[in-house]
Amino acid sequence: MAQITAGLVKELREKSGAGMMDAKKALVETDGDMEAAIDWLRAKGLSKAAKKADRVAADGLVAAEVAGDQKTGVLVELNAETDFVARNEGFQSALFSFAKAALATDGTKEALLDTAATEGDGKISDQITRLIATIGENLTLRRVEKLDSPEGVVTSYIHGAAADGLGRIGVLVALKGDADAATMADAGRKVAMHIAATSPAAATVAELDQDLVERERQVLTEQAKESGKPDNVIEKMIEGRINKFYKEVVLLEQPFVMNPDETVSKFLESQKAELVGFRRMTLGEGIEKEESDFAAEVAAATKG
Repeated sequence: MAQITAGLVKELREKSGAGMMDAKKALVETDGDMEAAIDWLRAKGLSKAAKKADRVAADGLVAAEVAGDQKTGVLVELNAETDFVARNEGFQSALFSFAKAALATDGTKEALLDTAATEGDGKISDQITRLIATIGENLTLRRVEKLDSPEGVVTSYIHGAAADGLGRIGVLVALKGDADAATMADAGRKVAMHIAATSPAAATVAELDQDLVERERQVLTEQAKESGKPDNVIEKMIEGRINKFYKEVVLLEQPFVMNPDETVSKFLESQKAELVGFRRMTLGEGIEKEESDFAAEVAAATKG
């Protein structure tokens, strides 16, 4: 059997664009024959997949899945390069299966990627590589969020649904309390819809990022000083505006979208339910999507 050296692996990677482990495996399978290894990678679709890995994947879908006992829920974001691929049945089916698999993990992306593939051999990371080769776009498993409520229920809501449980915004809400499971599930879904619409920064004032509060306080202080009013009046103005800020960004302080005359906190109290936590995931948030000038690209390609 031929010796598979680091130099040989490097050469194959440069020729094929495949990843290191795939290149090494190809050489082992072909007894070090470079041309045969390239063909092996092409047959597996792995060289194509590697060449797409540097493309920005900012589209895709978010999946929401809740366990049968309603004690656990997950959100999973799988990115693609285009909305066209996000509508692909194979893409959607794979994401749905990933979300189901995530229920049995610790809720991290790394754990899900390391989980056994839901279709075919290997791990989910290997399954995604195969999907890239089949679909023809770069795909990225970007995020996983998990929420538990051992003493209550977890409910989900998908906004902008492309299919059942799949959409552009996913929300999980965990509740507990004296109400029965059906009542809490209904209340949780309503609160999840509220969260999708308002995107609160935190559940409670205590959980709010204090750096965010301090920045807001500084801005409000400068604004209040412009009024020229006495210091004691300015202090009251600032506190009043900070409380208004809380009502804008803190979930339990926000006016409930289905009844603005009561806060989310009051609504849950009326349902005999207590908030355990929530998770909100918006597709592609924080990703800088590449914009291309198609006309300029055509002009450059045909120049001369």
